[in-house]
Amino acid sequence: MIAFVVSLLGTSCSIFQPIPQPKSEFRGFWVATVVNIDWPRNGADPVEKQKNDFLEILDFYDDLNFNTAIVQVRTAGDAFYNSHFAPWSRFLTGTEGQKQEAHENLLTWMIRETHKRGMEFHAWLNPYRATFDLRTNILSPTHDFNLHPEWMVQYGKKYYYNPGLPEVRNRMIQVIDEIITNYDIDAIHFDDYFYPYTINDEVFQDSLSFAHHGLPNQSLEDWRRSNIDSLIKNSHEIIKARKPWVQFGVSPFGVWKNQSTDPQGSDTRAGQTTYENLFADPLLWMEKEWLDYLIPQVYWSMELPVASHHKIVDWWSGKVQNTNLYIGNGPYKIRNNSDKAWDDKKELPNQLTLARNTDAVSGNAFFSAKSLMKNNEDVVAILKKRHYKRASIPPASPLARKAVKSQISLNSLIKKNDTVYMDFDNLENYRYAMVYASGKRKRMEYPIKKLLAKIPLENRNVVPLPVYRIAGKKQMAFVFIDRYRRESEPIVVHLKR
Repeated sequence: MIAFVVSLLGTSCSIFQPIPQPKSEFRGFWVATVVNIDWPRNGADPVEKQKNDFLEILDFYDDLNFNTAIVQVRTAGDAFYNSHFAPWSRFLTGTEGQKQEAHENLLTWMIRETHKRGMEFHAWLNPYRATFDLRTNILSPTHDFNLHPEWMVQYGKKYYYNPGLPEVRNRMIQVIDEIITNYDIDAIHFDDYFYPYTINDEVFQDSLSFAHHGLPNQSLEDWRRSNIDSLIKNSHEIIKARKPWVQFGVSPFGVWKNQSTDPQGSDTRAGQTTYENLFADPLLWMEKEWLDYLIPQVYWSMELPVASHHKIVDWWSGKVQNTNLYIGNGPYKIRNNSDKAWDDKKELPNQLTLARNTDAVSGNAFFSAKSLMKNNEDVVAILKKRHYKRASIPPASPLARKAVKSQISLNSLIKKNDTVYMDFDNLENYRYAMVYASGKRKRMEYPIKKLLAKIPLENRNVVPLPVYRIAGKKQMAFVFIDRYRRESEPIVVHLKR
């Protein structure tokens, strides 16, 4: 009997074991702007209210130690910035084509505020959705629907760009090039909308394009997939040609194929798949090294019979290559879904624990931003205490260039009021300073639990360090993070008392 009790205690106590806090982990949240899902709350809101609402989102996730904002800047042939290729979005300004009346470039401001909090800004684009409904009378005269009606295909209750037209793919590359050139973003991000999700008894009318552009003996399905492959390849090439440190990521629908149609598919019974319905093949894109990261949208509960979260995570973990794999989670379903598993406050935390315990997975992203902000405080409390207790750095891409080590040295240290200003040499290519508690001797690796502060380098060579962060410390180690998310060698700074 005694042996049984000891054994039982040994097993049950495992649930109280602390969850590892990785030093490097992607922690993202999608800010959906289409139909004002997350932000802005209303396109007609004054700019200052829109700014305050955006800061509220950033501050909420900053408090949870998230490190990446994935912000939708193109929803349906429109733009959340001044563009040569798309009209201003009505979801931002109230009326499509109406200029944003901010005193400064709002997107530039959003990126700057995101970086101030030590977060990355990923510009999220919907490539091929042209309209959100059939109300084409509300579209701007400069919308592609009006300028290039030959590019459009009506399918269901929306219009889509025809991915089979080279001119359409070229337009998307122009859109990407414009953003990359003009804004200090950290990544370009595509969601799961390539060819539209299949609608029963509807036909996507691209037969003429296929007849003109398809290859001999090529099926319609393979031709469609080749069109999406071209978009991904060309997007990757323009990003790396302009700013090679900017990453390129895609968040495909969570099921590639069901096992019932392909032995290589997952043990699922999804009604649609990314390969067969959306004509997207992320496995090929990883093989060809066209992606820095992949975030499959695994928005199902752990044991859902038709699409089990843990089975899909295991499947993607076995397929990933040449890229970082993150898992897309769906907190929007918490206590808001017919699947009652989402009523359990531990459903989302259990999914995060699975990701942490899966070697091939390097982080998570939440859809969508508002899901945890107004409700589900009990779930947020678990995440803050267990999973996101400490800060973490976004992972470097497997495709990143080999780091060139800069000879960084401290020039001066000046204390003004409640801040210590440290002037270093050769920080031009670095974005953040990670400040760790240190002994007298330098260590080659500092654990995240020793982190005192993560400081954005707004003035590239000067690190402003609040005094309260280093109270009682005799020495600190500085590790600098460059644009590729790579670390410098540590530098130990001794403080004079």
